[in-house]
Parts: sequence; C-alpha cells; structure tokens
Amino acid sequence: MKRQRQNEILAIISEFEIENQEMLCEKLRERGYNVTQATVSRDINELSIEKTVSENGVNCYMRAKAANKRHFETIFSQSVTHIDCAGNIVCVKCHSGLANAACAMFDTMNIDGVVGTISGDDTIFILARTENDAKKLAVQLKDMV
Repeated sequence: MKRQRQNEILAIISEFEIENQEMLCEKLRERGYNVTQATVSRDINELSIEKTVSENGVNCYMRAKAANKRHFETIFSQSVTHIDCAGNIVCVKCHSGLANAACAMFDTMNIDGVVGTISGDDTIFILARTENDAKKLAVQLKDMV
C-alpha cells in the first residue's frame, strides 16, 4: 500500500503543480487514498521531493532529481559562453567567475560516461570515458545553452 501511495504521489506531482501538502492530500483522496498530512509529509521526505519553482513560476513539489536538473540548466545556460570537445575532453567556457558554480551543478547530475571534471575561473574540463561520450555530451550541453 505504501509503495502504491508513493508511486501515486510521484504521478501527481508530475501531472500537477502541487503547491502544498494539503493539495497533495486532496489529490490522493480523489484517487482513493485516505491519507493524513503526517503520512504525506513522511512520504515526501522518503521520496526526496523538494519544493522548487516550476516553468510557470509556481512554487511546487518536484522530485529532487528533476529539481536539480532544472536548477542546473538555469545556472549552466546563464554561465556558459562556448562548448567544444577534443578527444575525450569537453571544454566549457564560461563568463568570468562562473565556471566553478556551473561545474558544481554539472557534478550533481551524475551523467553516464563522465569520468570527472575540473574547473577554473572561466573554464571547465569534463573528462569523458570515450571520444564518443564526449561528442554526445558536447551536443547535449550545447542544447541547454
């Protein structure tokens, strides 16, 4: 029952901009789950759900990974000026002083094929496992800028 309820919570916050626990309780009740606010609060913690601002500017619940991704994309797109790759290294040029923040956010994403990163004041080097991984990553990052 708990797993089903938690899966339903994930479905609800994916479908709707849920602003508070009471709204979430109401949606769960509409779907046949008789829950208390305390139960929903525990589920939110266990599922690593965070409050963040949606694309529409609404302060709502979102899965931590999705929230981190949106936060990363915002910081990254505002920091980066140029992306290129050579061999299995992706070089990301940033506005002066912003590479560290962009790199820290990138590191939280745990992207497959990335061995590690290093950043300076205005440059990030991303070591990819293979040349192919570097090319794919460069394309993916360019799409975010």
